[in-house]
Amino acid sequence: MNSERPMLPMAGITHANRSAVTCHLRCGDACSQTIPNTSDNETFASIATAALSRRSVLGAAGALALAFGATTAGADDAAALDAQRGDGKGSGKKRPGRVSGLDFMGIAPVAATVDRLTVPGGFEYHPIIRWGDPILKGAPVFDPEHQTPAAQAMQFGYNNDYTDIIVTDKKGTQALLVCNHEYTNENIMFPPTMDKAEAIKVAWAAHGLSIVELTRPRAGERWSYRRAGRLNRRITLDTPFVVDGPAAGSTLLCTKEDPTGRLVRGTMNNCSGGTTPWGTVVSGEENFNQYFKAEGTSKEEKRYGLAPTQDTRGWAEVDPRWDARTAEFKNEPNRFGWIVEVDPMDPRSTPVKHTAMGRFKHEGANIVIADDGHAVAYMGDDEKFDYVYKFVSKRRYDSRPGEAARKRNLHLLSEGDLYVAQFTGDGLEDGVSDGSGEWIPLTKDGRSMVKGFTLEQVLVYTRLAADAAVGSNGKGPTKMDRPEDVQPNTITGRIYVVCTNNSDRGKEGKAGPDEANPRALNKDGHVVEITEVGGHHTGTKFSWNLVLVCGDPKTAGTYFGGYQGPVAPISCPDNVAFDSRGDMWLATDGMPSSLKYDDGLFHVELSGPDRGRVTQFLAVPTEAETCGPVVHDRDGSVFVAVQHPGEDGTWADQHSHFPDYVKQSMGGRFAGPRPTIVQVRRIG
Repeated sequence: MNSERPMLPMAGITHANRSAVTCHLRCGDACSQTIPNTSDNETFASIATAALSRRSVLGAAGALALAFGATTAGADDAAALDAQRGDGKGSGKKRPGRVSGLDFMGIAPVAATVDRLTVPGGFEYHPIIRWGDPILKGAPVFDPEHQTPAAQAMQFGYNNDYTDIIVTDKKGTQALLVCNHEYTNENIMFPPTMDKAEAIKVAWAAHGLSIVELTRPRAGERWSYRRAGRLNRRITLDTPFVVDGPAAGSTLLCTKEDPTGRLVRGTMNNCSGGTTPWGTVVSGEENFNQYFKAEGTSKEEKRYGLAPTQDTRGWAEVDPRWDARTAEFKNEPNRFGWIVEVDPMDPRSTPVKHTAMGRFKHEGANIVIADDGHAVAYMGDDEKFDYVYKFVSKRRYDSRPGEAARKRNLHLLSEGDLYVAQFTGDGLEDGVSDGSGEWIPLTKDGRSMVKGFTLEQVLVYTRLAADAAVGSNGKGPTKMDRPEDVQPNTITGRIYVVCTNNSDRGKEGKAGPDEANPRALNKDGHVVEITEVGGHHTGTKFSWNLVLVCGDPKTAGTYFGGYQGPVAPISCPDNVAFDSRGDMWLATDGMPSSLKYDDGLFHVELSGPDRGRVTQFLAVPTEAETCGPVVHDRDGSVFVAVQHPGEDGTWADQHSHFPDYVKQSMGGRFAGPRPTIVQVRRIG
């Protein structure tokens, strides 16, 4: 291993404090590559009619100024904003009408250089579990200087992302923590003297998922993890997965290692996910392209970002399955990019890759049971100018108690219909950015609905099929600004599409702003609210509106649901959660880039006179991202996954010491940062 980083493709290109290292490790420098979606699915609104102001719609002149980079100040003055911000000790304005367990005063934005986790006054935080903590029977204590693949496969993985805390008893004292591990940062993780091949194998074991038992003495107290719990499990890049659904057994999934196309070794780049109504966890395989050597010449490879410039990790030097240039493993990339399902209650079960749900850069999937009993999953393809999808199960959910019903529900995601979203604006004459939409079918009743594509091709090359799909108005799906979490609100039934950003929108040769993606050079992101027509999640028509157009509230072009009071600055929303009141909690990924603040977790009112009000709840340490928010407001607890703290460091020059704040390696203690699951709890 070499502790010196080479010049990275995104160095000098990223916005403000955005880490070029994060771009390199998470998505393979996607923004420096050719945009995969070169289809002619153009958007329909002009720049002059699409932009929004802080309080209302801009006129044409203001919209054009925004499109070309103007930063005209909004109506809020600094004093009004400061009144909301708070200082981390409870000096902000308290929100009325909140669930009592999570009443809090908003914290102030925290400078991007601060290496601490900041929480509101009256709350405390503690780490539940860190990278390297032993979780399986016989697992050794974490030893950073002597890591091995066998040890890591028994320890908590790296870069925790999607997280859920599933309470398993009526007293609220037992739970399961289920967590994705997205990617690795070898320059921080390993000493420079470590053998490269050995480090790669440790990284394979650090990917995947962890399932860990939690316990506490009584409800409302701190959770701690149970070492060697009966249900504890690690899923890695060596764990067997079953392939199911219509594409299982397809020649497009066959390799030398698996000529049947029905068994895949491992999962990786698992980003967000969701917990199903039947108690399993689904996880999205996202930026899988960066791990492969590939020619990058075919339309299929290009559409999925496979290119000769990828494979900077050198995995193909250790295992030939990562070399897609060979005939034996040309289909290996097709075996990733799926929604996977894991049963956390059965540590001996084989996890599944669901081909019926399509293959793309899945951020995750979030599932609701429709009124007619069908399971409906909402999904985003996390790439600039890519799409929002919906899956409707063929079978109906069995709500009866008992193991027999649960086993039937385990097959709900194996068959069904797949759709892609088209958003149509209705013009800004009504003073808001909103409109109607259509779910365009890609598959229906076990058949391809896309001309020129077989069913297997639709599911394996879903991006290409979506490019070719046509709605009832003769137009295709809408190119979105990196749709990440797409999640139904179980209290209201509405669906929220979290678009993180898209700095290429409106550039020459790229799609320009439209009502659903209202800003050129969108560096701050926005949130779209969908209402299925008649509340029917299985239908094909919906209405939509914008809830947030993020950024500094003093800047023209931001919009906060029509709320007129002061709000916290927020940028690059990523993951979303909802509390028992139906309010939204947004985790961010990119605040240092856009606003020069540490990323955080934000509460957003969704109803009543305060709809659109944004208040910051916490901030994560320097160079970290806020992931996997879980809100147990009645219990007075919030959980976040603190991912990649100190991302830009090296073994010899660590930029963060979170969560243990050890300044030098001593007695096996790691001086660098460790990605960590944190519980924030009301005290007093």
